[in-house]
Amino acid sequence: MRRNLLFFLFFLVISTFSYSQINGPRKPPKEKASGSATQKAGSFIDINAPGYAESAYSITQLVKDVLISSGTNTCVTPTVTNVKITPNHAVTDADRSWGYFHKATTNFPFKDGIVLSTGKARRGGNSSEGLLGDNNGGGTDSDLAQAVGSTGTLTDGVLLEFDFVPTTSQIKFNYILASEEYTGSFPCSYADAFAILLRPTSGGPYQNMAVLPGGAGPVSITNIHPLIPGTFGGCAAVNEQFFAGYNPTNIETNFEGRTIPLTATATVIAGQEYHFKMVVADFAPGSFEDHSYDSAVFLEGGSFNIGVELLDPSGATLPSDINVCDNVPQVITASVSDPNLLYQWFLNGAPVPGATTNSITAVQPGTYTIEVSVPGNPCPGKATIEIHGGTTPQAQDATLLLCTTPDITTFDLTNAMPSISPTPGAVFRFYVNQADAVAQNNNYIQNILNYNGTDGQILYTVVSNGGFCSKMIELKLLKETTPTAGLKSSRIKICPGESVTLTAEGGVTYQWSNFSGTGNTQTITLYQTTTFTVYAVGTKGCRSLNPATIKVEVTPEITSPLKDIEMCLGDRITLDAGAGPNYKYLWSTGATTQTISVDSWGIYTVEIDNGFCKKIFTVKVGGAATPFVTAVNYESAKKMVTIIAENPPMNNTPSTLEYSIDNGITWQPSNVFTSLLDNTNYTVLVRRVGTHCVGTFDFYTLQINNIITPNDDGVNDVLDLKALGEFKNFTGSVYDRYGVEMFRFSKEKPVWDGTVGGKKLPTATYWYKFNFEYPKSKIQMNWSGWIMLKNRE
Repeated sequence: MRRNLLFFLFFLVISTFSYSQINGPRKPPKEKASGSATQKAGSFIDINAPGYAESAYSITQLVKDVLISSGTNTCVTPTVTNVKITPNHAVTDADRSWGYFHKATTNFPFKDGIVLSTGKARRGGNSSEGLLGDNNGGGTDSDLAQAVGSTGTLTDGVLLEFDFVPTTSQIKFNYILASEEYTGSFPCSYADAFAILLRPTSGGPYQNMAVLPGGAGPVSITNIHPLIPGTFGGCAAVNEQFFAGYNPTNIETNFEGRTIPLTATATVIAGQEYHFKMVVADFAPGSFEDHSYDSAVFLEGGSFNIGVELLDPSGATLPSDINVCDNVPQVITASVSDPNLLYQWFLNGAPVPGATTNSITAVQPGTYTIEVSVPGNPCPGKATIEIHGGTTPQAQDATLLLCTTPDITTFDLTNAMPSISPTPGAVFRFYVNQADAVAQNNNYIQNILNYNGTDGQILYTVVSNGGFCSKMIELKLLKETTPTAGLKSSRIKICPGESVTLTAEGGVTYQWSNFSGTGNTQTITLYQTTTFTVYAVGTKGCRSLNPATIKVEVTPEITSPLKDIEMCLGDRITLDAGAGPNYKYLWSTGATTQTISVDSWGIYTVEIDNGFCKKIFTVKVGGAATPFVTAVNYESAKKMVTIIAENPPMNNTPSTLEYSIDNGITWQPSNVFTSLLDNTNYTVLVRRVGTHCVGTFDFYTLQINNIITPNDDGVNDVLDLKALGEFKNFTGSVYDRYGVEMFRFSKEKPVWDGTVGGKKLPTATYWYKFNFEYPKSKIQMNWSGWIMLKNRE
């Protein structure tokens, strides 16, 4: 029985509570403590704060100069008209339901804009009052009720209206809905009404722009909230992705919750006038009026665009400035495309010839402006974009090798800059993480002179022109211990012409100073002392700090002055092998002296040993050409002979001759001999002074009388040549003056008696000629002359 009574009482309480939540008036929210942590300056936005000039703006000024993006354009005045706010609170009314907000030092998504509130606008921001359950004096609105399909009671409505003529085919602006209804289970049933209504001024139904994308329904508290827990009165989450959160977490207003920034868009016809109405009002499900829980809409300043926007090829809105590198063509398109409109593009204020469509391809930096005109309207819609140009530095992937030593263990990244980019003035930033490099944030390596990188690590390097033009490349870090070079030689002391093999150590490849090639061995034949150097190179290319060196000494070459020589038989000459350091000798004769004396022709050798090397020298001793007599001039009247001799060079050296006519008993340097005997055979000897090189020559001191008188008186009766008959090949003849042979001499007839055929010849002058050969020298002698023949009759 008691148990049933308790159940009845619980049901009664719950029923009463539910009715009061849904159908009855609600108590206003508790006033928040003044100066609480959630309300202190810096935690909340400013609304109608006296520190901002815009806080004193009329609603018309706020619409034109804050809400509309082209508010500074003088043509906005005739474009936007009939601005009206309901309830029409004066700008001096501190409790007015509309006004200007600024984000102050918070993270509120909008910098500034217009706020419309179902209560007192100022209390939604950085206010110490904290009471958000006010009656703003506003009522309901039939257009709002029709737009949201409201069946309850709408109160505290605030309406912003104006007429405008767009110069684009689409209008849009950004807004946030905030509300005290984000309390307890109220989002399950209390939907304070909100609509953004648009229609042509010429008539027609309103379209509600306050809808969620993708057909997700209207923007309202009941259509945007998280899960509302509770056994009774709770509800599931709806479109939670559009809910920004509860206060005091990150909402920055005095409202209990808000949506994320939303965008209202509508398609319009450029040049046609439209009427705009934005309405927000409190809602109660029944017939009573509920002023307890306020709501507000925040309109982002500058986001309401009724003019022209500039779009990129994807249709995204371009900012007022863009950066373009390397004059890459940029296609810029106006947001309105209507064949009934007029278009003209300008570059730096000058019309671009032929650019009369809604699109242009920009190929150079500058300020591009489009004017879109409605025929007959003197105020064109304008949109401007400034293209800042720049040049991207050349850059390519690179590798930086660190050759470590006990003193060098970190990378100096500046060493990689020349191989990354040759562009003067290029700016480098090195990132460890690729995402940071793509973002070009400040997480780049600061100490680039001493970066402690690892072998194989990739650094993402952004090379820029110091501005916005950049290129990202990869820098690969390689690390290797610096090798130490070593060098050995198969021999360190050799004879000229011998070979050595050099072997390098400490690396994988090698850089030789004396050779090409990168192998570790080199073989070379040397003739002079040489110092060899080599650097050791590691697997990754690190080179030893210092080269290894080795000196191969080539001993002085063994030399000898020996050369082929000539001598005559009977001579003795000295062969000299020459002197040198530590020379020892071994001749083919068995002698071990520096010199030997020889008297025979032949080939002689000597081996010279300097204690380290040996070398054999050969010398040829040959016969020398002897001097010889080429002529003798005998003057019989003077009893004098002059000997003409040829002296062939001996061992390519000139020499002096000496002469003898007494078979070598006496010798004289003169070639002239006197006091010779008539009709005597002499043997001339000619030799080189100091040698046994002797040439011989025979000559006869023939004495012939030039007159013969064949009268048998025993004096000059005949021409007697019997002495010449002893010489070989003796011949001769006597001729008359006509050249007729009168007599012929021979060994058998060596005497002419002035006759021919036994008959005496007449007295006259006759000519004779005879010749013979000396037996030793084999020289042919030719004699000729005249003789007077006197015959007496």
